[in-house]
Amino acid sequence: MPTSKKGPKSKLPHPDLERVLVSEAAIKSRLKLLGREISDAYGDQEITVIAIINGAVFFSADLLRHITSPVRLDCIRVSSYRNSTSPVSEPRILDTLLLDLENRHVLLIDDILDTGRTLSVVIAEMRKRKPASVKTCVLLDKKVRRDVDLEADFVGFTIPDRFVVGYGLDFAERYRNISCIGVLKPDLQNPPEWA
Repeated sequence: MPTSKKGPKSKLPHPDLERVLVSEAAIKSRLKLLGREISDAYGDQEITVIAIINGAVFFSADLLRHITSPVRLDCIRVSSYRNSTSPVSEPRILDTLLLDLENRHVLLIDDILDTGRTLSVVIAEMRKRKPASVKTCVLLDKKVRRDVDLEADFVGFTIPDRFVVGYGLDFAERYRNISCIGVLKPDLQNPPEWA
């Protein structure tokens, strides 16, 4: 795994992080509250959760443990970033769902809402399946990057315009397993040797 060669070793959870933006403890605390918000919103109604993977794997797994409403789970894979810090193309849905969504309450879970293009494409696809409702839940909301008129129904944290990794978020499929959310050092974003 690439690491920065600058500066002495730090107390950060990974040497490639410039700083921690959201600590592991803050994530755990917020997920309990978020699970309660979602449970209160749906009550005893069954929710069909659609996790957008790979980014939302950690978030979805941990969040679902705090939701008391009945849950069905499916996953969908969407391509938009590849090996870049910015979306390189219009998002494409790569997988089909196994669960029937007709007349079901759908909750889409994603790791980050920035431009809004990925979530917009997935919402449009879900609505074609005639659900009773579609709501969205994101771990991170980066409002300054929004290209489309879209707000998530449930939000973990609102963050500034920094490129973040950890807790499921990646750069070129690296860093997902860091337990916090941190800002990736600028000299490691889009290095040519990773291409």
